[in-house]
Amino acid sequence: MFDLPVADWRSRKEYTSFRKTLLRQGFGMLQYSVYARYCPNEDSAATYRRRIRRALPPQGQVRLLSVTDRQFAKMEIHCSRTRVRSEQPPPQMLLF
Repeated sequence: MFDLPVADWRSRKEYTSFRKTLLRQGFGMLQYSVYARYCPNEDSAATYRRRIRRALPPQGQVRLLSVTDRQFAKMEIHCSRTRVRSEQPPPQMLLF
């Protein structure tokens, strides 16, 4: 989740750069300034936290939050008073 300034061209450029970094890393937009990415374990999540920290813009606020599969599945989503199903996590790869 992030709240970044967009008052001038430089801050807008930093906002766009940060957003594109999230998209390149496989994050998807849940809402404006709220992006999520499925990570199968804590080690994977730690890797993405480090990558986001390296891409932090000089101003604004960024919050990183880890949510388990079960917590994410309990999320309720309502669109115009109609409840819709939440996104399904991607299938896990099995390596032998």
